[in-house]
Amino acid sequence: MCRGEGEESEVGKQRERRKWVIGAMGMKTASKFGDSRVEKLKSSVISRSRMKLWMIRATTSVLLWTCLVQLTTLGETWGPRVLKGWPSCFSQDSASAMHLSALRDVPARVLPPKRLYKNNGYLMVSCNGGLNQMRAAICDMVAIARYLNVTLIVPELDKTSFWADPSEFQDIFDVDHFITSLRDEVRILKELPPRLKRRVELGIIYTMPPISWSDISYYQNQILPLVRKYKVVHLNRTDSRLANNGQPMEIQKLRCRVNFSALKFTPQIEELGRKVISLLRNKGPFIVLHLRYEMDMLAFSGCTQGCNKEEAEELTRMRYAYPWWKEKIINSDLKRKDGLCPLTPEETALALRALDIDSNFQVYIAAGEIYGGERRMASLIGSYPNVVRKETLLEPSDLRFFQNHSSQMAALDYLVSLESDIFIPTYDGNMAKVVEGHRRHLGYRKTILLDRKVLVELIDRYDAGSFTWHEFSNAVKEAHADRMGNPTQRLVIPDRPKEEDYFYANPWECLEASSNEDVPARTSI
Repeated sequence: MCRGEGEESEVGKQRERRKWVIGAMGMKTASKFGDSRVEKLKSSVISRSRMKLWMIRATTSVLLWTCLVQLTTLGETWGPRVLKGWPSCFSQDSASAMHLSALRDVPARVLPPKRLYKNNGYLMVSCNGGLNQMRAAICDMVAIARYLNVTLIVPELDKTSFWADPSEFQDIFDVDHFITSLRDEVRILKELPPRLKRRVELGIIYTMPPISWSDISYYQNQILPLVRKYKVVHLNRTDSRLANNGQPMEIQKLRCRVNFSALKFTPQIEELGRKVISLLRNKGPFIVLHLRYEMDMLAFSGCTQGCNKEEAEELTRMRYAYPWWKEKIINSDLKRKDGLCPLTPEETALALRALDIDSNFQVYIAAGEIYGGERRMASLIGSYPNVVRKETLLEPSDLRFFQNHSSQMAALDYLVSLESDIFIPTYDGNMAKVVEGHRRHLGYRKTILLDRKVLVELIDRYDAGSFTWHEFSNAVKEAHADRMGNPTQRLVIPDRPKEEDYFYANPWECLEASSNEDVPARTSI
């Protein structure tokens, strides 16, 4: 009995021990299982946080790149603004990127405030002649438009003259600068508003040539009523349509402002002009010789000095071929003695030598093709071997876009002429006069105005043996002592405006007051 109870007691104890062991093992298993769930939970939380952070970064990056692309697109569309200064991440041209980056340091140009006025109508103009004749005409038309309180449409350039240059205004001049730089004076548009443009296209427009050398009062009394009546008036001739003298001072100053500031050539022309000037400067001093001895000039003037019989006949045929060249029968010898012919290359060489122009100077020929070619240039090149032209200084690729565009070529010559050490025209055409005036504006740069009437007389006497070289040279120097572009006022000839001094050759009203205040005006009766 006692033994059975003892066995049962022992069995019970073993059972209790097994339960305790199993319980302990269960606790350990449960503990391990709980720790695993906690670790998984922690890992899940961390993973989600990292995912959110990555998503935020990715979204931010996409937004930033999208903004950058939009800003770059706007910069390309709106032109050279602040955005243009940002280096493009998409550009494959590092030089271009550097150029754009450099633009950040260029201050924005401050535009003048717009002038507000009641618009009386629209003025359209078609310029005629060569580049510098049109240049002066544009200056006149801006002044007239300002005085009449009308809107000026960007002038149309001549495409039907002897030169047949198809260039538009914007091909030669910086049209946007032209418009914005004058906005405080006159409103200028690139084209008429649509409704008026349709009327013009249908031929409903009043067209007329204004009277030459007219006073500003003519435009006030005759042209303004027509503008008010028809809304649009087209002036189909513009050369010398505003008088040289007797105009209000504000009109004269505006003519100068347009000429010297508003009429800038295109960046392409300006850049090529700087290149030519740099090439010349690197080799020393240079003079610009405006040798107006081209076929059209000789045919128009009827001057045949030094030409053979065949050349004289060719020039005569050409003169008769152009009906707007009114003078047909011309005595070349008499015209030359009156100083009305351009100097020949041979006469020019003698004049330069007599004036002691250094034979080592570069002589840049600002002109078209010289009539007679090498035969007629031989004397000049013999005296001045460093004769150059834009065609010899530049590569053909530099001028490929300028070929058959005489006005653009003339623009290059104009820029070089302004910067030369000496400017010497052999005929008083439009380029000679406008460059002379512009050089006065730049500080009275040396311009030798050859007196052709005196020169041909002295040359003929020298050729005849009446003068020694020393006597001839002294006489030439004495005759030109006061013809070096010195400060002076224009010669005024009442009732004969065509014979008086040209406004654009000497716009003394716009030059330094100290240079002109003591210079009396010249008057011829």
